[in-house]
Amino acid sequence: MGNALGRSRALFCRALARIPGGVNSPVRAWRAVGREPLFIDRGAGPYVFDVDGNRLIDYVGSYGPAILGHAHPAVVAAVAEQASRGFGYGAPCEGEVNLAEELSRAIAPAEKVRLMSSGTEAAMTAVRLARAATGRSKILKFDGCYHGHSDGLLVRAGSGGMTFGVPDSAGVPQQLAAHTLVAPYNRLDVVEQCLSANRGEVAAVIVEPLAANMGVVRPRAGFLAGLSALAHSFGALLICDEVITGFRLRYGAVSEVYGAAPDLILLGKIIGGGLPIGAVGGRAELMELLAPCGPVYQAGTLSGNPVCVRAGLATLAALKRPGVYERLEALGAQLESGLSQALAETRTTGCVNRAGSLLTLFLGVSQVADAEAARGADALKFSRFFSAMIEAGVYLPPSQYEALFVSLAHSEADLAHTIEAASRALRVAAGG
Repeated sequence: MGNALGRSRALFCRALARIPGGVNSPVRAWRAVGREPLFIDRGAGPYVFDVDGNRLIDYVGSYGPAILGHAHPAVVAAVAEQASRGFGYGAPCEGEVNLAEELSRAIAPAEKVRLMSSGTEAAMTAVRLARAATGRSKILKFDGCYHGHSDGLLVRAGSGGMTFGVPDSAGVPQQLAAHTLVAPYNRLDVVEQCLSANRGEVAAVIVEPLAANMGVVRPRAGFLAGLSALAHSFGALLICDEVITGFRLRYGAVSEVYGAAPDLILLGKIIGGGLPIGAVGGRAELMELLAPCGPVYQAGTLSGNPVCVRAGLATLAALKRPGVYERLEALGAQLESGLSQALAETRTTGCVNRAGSLLTLFLGVSQVADAEAARGADALKFSRFFSAMIEAGVYLPPSQYEALFVSLAHSEADLAHTIEAASRALRVAAGG
């Protein structure tokens, strides 16, 4: 980076005085990579600019929503037009109907949709629905999969929980955590054992159909179809958490591609175009258990916020253009190939896991198919690699266990610069 970081450092000092840890979400603190965070001033296309004037190629992308790049003109125009009409009304608006209809058209299992303000709310609501529908209490989740920070799902969680080595959060009663069972991802045999040992007690199995919070990990062939069959054979619902993968890898839900038969689907991120949003979709008879139709309570003052839904609709309209996902696949493949070549050329042990425009570079391990293997990655080497990439003007997620997000705004030249920088950074990381 060309400019010193005086303003970022000053802002972080101010933040520490008034905000716990100086950040409003833990991974932003950059503690896992041994640095103080950059404060971002603006984003444009594939770039972010920090408050000290440094430009960086961005692979964080607000952790997924910026699939079109930052400040896409169509999204900006939609937000500005709606903002001129008001930010929210505490009443229904046409935009939320339009978005629900579009989500239902794109995702077959989402016969009805309830909008809310975050992925955490979506997961919490889906679990409540499953418990009400089945009359059961227990939930089965997967080690390394993250479904937001509601109490019952903060058990062997991924993402920030992986980064800090804290699988359970303080403040979660043991009695509540005891209702959550955990199995290793990609292991149907263990799932069957768990369901059998807790026969008649499991309300739902919840899964990231393609894991992205232990780093990117694909489901093994037959895993999701088998998971659907197992859950349903034991009378449990299947909840697919597509907050990250929904509309990222195809126009709709990736779980359908892998043969899953979800009863409920969680969405977020892209469907809000970068503004706060979450959604639960599912079979009509399940969704109508929600108030005011049924006995399951869920509410939100800003649910279906008109500005958020307009941003989401504008984003989805852009994603429906021909060739969009082919373009994202090509860019992801270019980055995967270049990073793999950089590992080989520098004789660095590591691997690149990719699905479309999502990928993770794991250092210190040659293969990652579950959270246990991901924990074997060399986090210290990654922190050195991360710092060298920042100095080269490439902005990566500040954790070994996060996904990189490629956007439609990235160019082949951006990726070529990233690959060249990665080759140099791997040599720096190896030198300690």
